[in-house]
Amino acid sequence: MRFRKSRLATVVVGGLLVSATAGIVFAQPRTAAPAPKGAATADAGVQRPWSAGGGDIGIRWNHDLAGDLGMRIVPGSIHGRRASDGSERFALQDGRQLQFMVGNGYAREMAGGGLQAKGGYVVQLKGGSIDLDGFRLVPRRMKPGAEPEFDLVDAQGTAWFHVDHVMHELLDDPPSFTVPSSDIRISERLAQRLGKPYAAGMAIAELQLDVPVQVRGSGDLQPQANQITWDGDPAPDGGTYQNDIFMLSTFAQQSRCQGCTGNSGSGNLVITPSATLKNNVNEGSFNATVPGDPLGTSAAKWTATIPWYQKFTAPSAPYNNDQHPYLIWNMYRTNPDGSLEQIGRSGVKHAYLTTNGSCLDSGDHHGHALGRGCTDTYSVGNNDYTQGMTSRDEILPASGLWGRCGSVFDPDCNGVQNTSPGNEYSYRMLVNETQLSPSANPGASWLFESWYVARGDINIYNSMSTRATTPAWSGSVWNINSTGERLGSAIDRWFGDAAAPPPNPRNPRMNPVKDRKHIAELVAGGARAKLAVKAARQPNGVWEYHYALMNFEFVFAQTEGSTPNLRIVSSTGFDGFSLGTASGSAIASTVFRDGDLDDGNDWGFEAGADRVGWYMGDSDRSLRWGELYSFTVYSTRAPVSGTATLHGDSANRGVTYEIETLVPGP
Repeated sequence: MRFRKSRLATVVVGGLLVSATAGIVFAQPRTAAPAPKGAATADAGVQRPWSAGGGDIGIRWNHDLAGDLGMRIVPGSIHGRRASDGSERFALQDGRQLQFMVGNGYAREMAGGGLQAKGGYVVQLKGGSIDLDGFRLVPRRMKPGAEPEFDLVDAQGTAWFHVDHVMHELLDDPPSFTVPSSDIRISERLAQRLGKPYAAGMAIAELQLDVPVQVRGSGDLQPQANQITWDGDPAPDGGTYQNDIFMLSTFAQQSRCQGCTGNSGSGNLVITPSATLKNNVNEGSFNATVPGDPLGTSAAKWTATIPWYQKFTAPSAPYNNDQHPYLIWNMYRTNPDGSLEQIGRSGVKHAYLTTNGSCLDSGDHHGHALGRGCTDTYSVGNNDYTQGMTSRDEILPASGLWGRCGSVFDPDCNGVQNTSPGNEYSYRMLVNETQLSPSANPGASWLFESWYVARGDINIYNSMSTRATTPAWSGSVWNINSTGERLGSAIDRWFGDAAAPPPNPRNPRMNPVKDRKHIAELVAGGARAKLAVKAARQPNGVWEYHYALMNFEFVFAQTEGSTPNLRIVSSTGFDGFSLGTASGSAIASTVFRDGDLDDGNDWGFEAGADRVGWYMGDSDRSLRWGELYSFTVYSTRAPVSGTATLHGDSANRGVTYEIETLVPGP
């Protein structure tokens, strides 16, 4: 089994969530909860480590990427047992044990020891090989409070790989230390051995552990979880607890490439991130969750615990379903002419477990509930796992609901998870080499965006971050270099921080500067979208207008039933974008960009006496949530304040929304 039964079962009694094992009531405010029993004794006494040994270790290699980097991974003396998720499982030698310290039901610090596999691999390289038969997993020395990391070493003790983004959990059925997912990354030593120094840090495999506890030390096996407060629960000062999670860091890399040959190629590249998030730190006062970032401080004065239940688990509080966050990611290119284009879009990755690192409250979380100030991480390998990936059309992002019935995991709607019919390219973010190549796009720049969707999140913009990326072909793989991570969306980063100069009220045709820009947010029915425009006068006197329309959460859906048996019958996004202008006849030319390479699904352009616009028509390619389209207009008229109209659900109700922008003047 890839994932085992969680340590904590719950039931609902009289509207309160109660632990079925300990009789703990969760719905009491954290500030009113008593101190944990035995806390003083534990602090005063000597802390004794726990030990775990035996069990098994699993590795799921990315053989495609390994081959591209010049590695061939073959079995050692004992072959691993093939698991349903594609990993190979090896028994662990009983004589070696891992020591760790436990706090509030979590392995908080590795204290020594290690684990050794029975069997393993031989990594064949050009001019030699590396013997990983009987490989060992040895904990790294980390700063206090940091998440655990390991070295994966050969029999001589040489560390050829390191392991991070470790999702770990202590279970009590039976007592065991488990790692459902973590990244195995190439060490600098191995990168040098390969002759590819850029490969250092690339995730090449996913590692899993299931190791029985042999010796119990200090600390409790179960988290206290006796002070959980959900979104909407009353706070001590008359306010309420609210959901607000932050993207803490993200990293993107190539996972595999189909037909890739480099800068002049046209292969399809899969790009996958790791992602680490953090829950809001506020508890009655305002403090920075991500210091130094303009979006790093939450407007929620009281931090709610975020539900994190794995899909297909029993309905649980606070929503009486298997609520959990979702992760998506996008890639953008700023073209040489200054327009923004979304060139890659992932499917949806279902979250399923939270490690709750660096928490600020001891009793407000457990393995499926993220507490105040707690961090959580998802590895590249886990975000590249087919059984966790699905279509964006199965999600209603503004409400955070998943249409399980009829989904790829439950096509017959019987509540039992099916094996996804997808493969290693399904629902991944695919970017064509022609869109990524610097030589094919001279003067362009790129942005990578990663984004968590959590139900009830009061600020979606601090739940996403962007990185400037500089793709480079190494001769065998694409290296996705990235720098300058910031909270917020790509459209905001493209637009920039400077405010647009206001129109001249006396003469709207006169502009105080050469360039004009404007950005506005549309909020309706709990959903959000943004429209940004940059207008610049060209040397020939023609004005160039670059519009970028980002649909963050708008979905026009037909549904049946309710959670946990919700079915999304159909789902579309915006199907038209138009500008109110009196100078339709003064439009010299236009450009439409939906980010794909299929001209057959492009929106058509229409010009009227007082309006110009683009419409989906028969293309059946609407602007869905999490997607951006861009539109360029060339006009002889200077910009003035005006309105744009977003059209949606035209087949049924013809919904329209107006949003402020700049348009060619009369």
